[in-house]
Amino acid sequence: MNSFRTRLTLIMIAMIALSVGAAGLFMAKTFKENHINALEDNMVREMHIISAKMEWRAGGLSSLYAHYTNEAKELKGYTGARVTFIRNDGVVLGDSDWDPKEMDNQLDRTEVKEALRTGIGRTVMTSDTSNENRMYVAVPVDIIPDQPPYIIRLSMSLIEVDQSIRNLSMVLVVGLLILFLIAALISYRIALSLTRPLEQITKVAKRIKNMDYRARVKVTKQDEIGELGNAINAMADSLQVQMTRIQQNENQLESVLDNMINGIVMIDRGGKIVLMNRRAEEVLGFSARELVGRHFAEAKQQYELSQMIQEGMRSKKHLREEITFYFPEERLLELNLVPIQPEGDEFSGVLLVLQDVSAIRRLERMRSEFVANVSHELKTPITAVKGFAETLLGGAVNDEETARSFLQIIFDESDRLNRLIGDILELSKIESRRVPLVFSPVEIDTFFTKSIKLMESEAARKSIELSMNIEPGLYVEADEDRLRQIIMNLLSNGISYTPEGGRVSLKVEGMGDDHIRIHISDTGIGIPKKDLPRIFERFYRVDKARSRSSGGTGLGLSIVKHLVELHKGTISVTSSVGVGTTFVIELPVLQ
Repeated sequence: MNSFRTRLTLIMIAMIALSVGAAGLFMAKTFKENHINALEDNMVREMHIISAKMEWRAGGLSSLYAHYTNEAKELKGYTGARVTFIRNDGVVLGDSDWDPKEMDNQLDRTEVKEALRTGIGRTVMTSDTSNENRMYVAVPVDIIPDQPPYIIRLSMSLIEVDQSIRNLSMVLVVGLLILFLIAALISYRIALSLTRPLEQITKVAKRIKNMDYRARVKVTKQDEIGELGNAINAMADSLQVQMTRIQQNENQLESVLDNMINGIVMIDRGGKIVLMNRRAEEVLGFSARELVGRHFAEAKQQYELSQMIQEGMRSKKHLREEITFYFPEERLLELNLVPIQPEGDEFSGVLLVLQDVSAIRRLERMRSEFVANVSHELKTPITAVKGFAETLLGGAVNDEETARSFLQIIFDESDRLNRLIGDILELSKIESRRVPLVFSPVEIDTFFTKSIKLMESEAARKSIELSMNIEPGLYVEADEDRLRQIIMNLLSNGISYTPEGGRVSLKVEGMGDDHIRIHISDTGIGIPKKDLPRIFERFYRVDKARSRSSGGTGLGLSIVKHLVELHKGTISVTSSVGVGTTFVIELPVLQ
């Protein structure tokens, strides 16, 4: 902008210099011409006076030379100019400055010919005799009737005129130089007043180009530049509003994409991946930085996925398929490929939606297994009850001992069926979160002492030793009834699967001020390593024959796990076959 200001200033100064110079030259030329014209007019008047007052003579040249030369010299004293008398044939009769006898014939002189032709002749030339610029003015005078006129010529040096012109030129130069400096200063001020707002507008425009939409032009004048500044400010306001709205939309879209549970991959019509959300990165095992901008075929994915994308790009139709992925982990994905083709616009790519349905399919499988297990578990006692009832109806009721034995079996199976139905309903309520927990402070020492006492009779029947090691002063916020259900279930399992003479121990310790840890260990038969991941599943039994003989329903540990999770705790298990099993529960002190 400074260079523009400099150029503008130089252009204005150059224009002023040309204008001022041209004006000076015109004034000097006009002054000189006017001065010479005035001098000529004055000389013509003087020659007319001389013509009127002059005594003209005729005769021999010798007498004429003397007469006219004396007259010329006398007239020079009055006029201050060189006076020359020329006869009609061009012979000089008298001259105030030179000997007329030595002068050439003057008939071919420019001023003489012009005077004879127009009445007044004038020329400016360098004199051969004086070697200086002189102005010659000649007028004709009728002396002898019917003969060509004589010529009177006055000649005046132009030294004074030239000196006047030089003086005037000096004054003009000084004056024009001062005027030029003033004009240059004014031009710079004008250029500055024009370029400074433009410079500010340029800076603001550059800031807007660099996405600084808060930049504004400071408008001080309501002229054309002020209107331009107002237009820039209005544009900046509009851009700021639009960009803020776009940024909000982008943030909302980015937030939606990042928090979607489904993976989203957008592929343009050229096959390049242009967008991936966070879930897609997790599912595919690649970061967006690795894949965005590359062709989908370059991504090291399964052949089925590449084929599906290729088919969708070709057919431009919605495709749906389920594919098992093995990287970065094994999972079942539902893929939906949707063409991106806005109404009235041409095809611009496809949108790939990735949904992990592994958990859904696993839940469906578990639901099917649950229904099958429930049916099987219900069918066993019902079959037993029906079979023994038919036997009794067939005549066995008459044998008192057999009838009593069969009725006891019917009673036991009915009781088992009742417990099974009760556990199923309990588990259903817990899983559906329809069990309201009432949290209150529980004093650990008193609570576990009471729980151990409740299990002493059952343990005594198998000569199993119950031991307890509780850190004093511990409290926990919990639903006391549900917490007792957890502990009693685990203690009962330990007693059931521990041979006679074994030991079941309970240990409670604090984990800082936030959690407590409960250990329930037994010296029972243990759990094989392959079964440990599944022992909290519904109806899963390690030893089915032993479980049925102990009266278990296969739902106890599943209920325990759900109740622990409702207390925002965790449960884990370690076991060795033939050595024993340990369950570890961690619960938060405060809910």
